Amino acid sequence: MAEKYGVDNPVPPWKTSLDGICDALDQSACGPAVLNFVERRNEEDALSATVYADLPYPESRLVALAHSLVARGVIDEAELAERLAAVRSRLEA
Repeated sequence: MAEKYGVDNPVPPWKTSLDGICDALDQSACGPAVLNFVERRNEEDALSATVYADLPYPESRLVALAHSLVARGVIDEAELAERLAAVRSRLEA
């Protein structure tokens, strides 16, 4: 994908944040109650292979995590949309 769009760095800048969120969930006191490592990875693998099979990695991993967190009520779709709009606004400013 990086080659297709002429990007020198094939790792998107948000990938580091995604890794940090996953690490924080895995190691936090409330993480296992919300989404433990095994559940997160199993859901990520299952969703990436089915529902989000058309997305490239690491985008599929990001969307799978958002899917899992919405499904568990950690964040609702409206709040997620609001946060995405805020990020988009900052990027376009």
